[in-house]
Amino acid sequence: MRTVVLGSAAGGGYPQWNCRCSVCALAWEGDPRVKRRTQSSIAVETGQGLWTLFNASPDLRSQILATPQIQPTGLRETPIRSVALTNGDVDHVDGLITLRERSPLTLYGTPEILGIVDANPVYGVLARDMVAKSSVTLGAPFAIDEATVEFFGVPGKVPLYLETESLVIGDVGGETVGVDIRRGGSRLVYIPGCAVVNDDVLARVDGADALLFDGTVFEDDEMRKAGVGVKTGRRMGHVPMSGDGGSLDAFKGVKVGRKIYIHINNTNPVLISGSPERRAVEAAGWEVSEDGMEIALGGSTGRRIEADRGSTAA
Repeated sequence: MRTVVLGSAAGGGYPQWNCRCSVCALAWEGDPRVKRRTQSSIAVETGQGLWTLFNASPDLRSQILATPQIQPTGLRETPIRSVALTNGDVDHVDGLITLRERSPLTLYGTPEILGIVDANPVYGVLARDMVAKSSVTLGAPFAIDEATVEFFGVPGKVPLYLETESLVIGDVGGETVGVDIRRGGSRLVYIPGCAVVNDDVLARVDGADALLFDGTVFEDDEMRKAGVGVKTGRRMGHVPMSGDGGSLDAFKGVKVGRKIYIHINNTNPVLISGSPERRAVEAAGWEVSEDGMEIALGGSTGRRIEADRGSTAA
């Protein structure tokens, strides 16, 4: 099973277009310790030469240009045959508009996530005779090509643009999901957004050959300290890496072949190679994903057979 990280950053990408925080400034200045990143999404080869996008970021066109595996193979022929959505956030659904040029696709999502898409008339550009929508039940495995996929609820919240005064953060339902992907004896778990690492999340990832997990912020109050916002990571629905209840501590002792952070905010100092925060993450057995990173798992034990890291210019 091959997976390509199309985008490794959180909403806005890295560097963020209107930001010159201490971390973004390094990218604007061309510091070699950092690499530019697009908004988070992965592509998984769910069948021979058939690829499924897990989330469709606003940067999808540039991600396709940078990824030969998902580029067109003929006249209106594309290896991209399906898209699965883990929530309705802008940075995960806006790329659907890029897929409007009449190629057959299947769009998978929970009723809550597909309802968000259906409620927005702009997604009417996806031709109904070409784009099939498949409603997914949590906890019910289903097939995509040669892969078995299962959606499961994780603590989260509704997208920012749907927040109201009665907002609840940490509810588990169909608004925010993780995905368990299995093919050829290998197992990948993808959770790009998670508000709390609870026992159910730990049980879900246990035994996976690879985990791609929410790495939005290193510290909960990171954006406040950077002077670019007032919300904490948890208020945005993202558990921090460090601190009490952070993912670094929460996943200690859980059996996972590879632990990889994705959906990394532009303020997060783990983006800086050699930073104390990056060293702490790596010392704990985690990797920091980057655009173009390929994860290839194979064999009945899910043995890692390849780990090529693509890169983009700093």
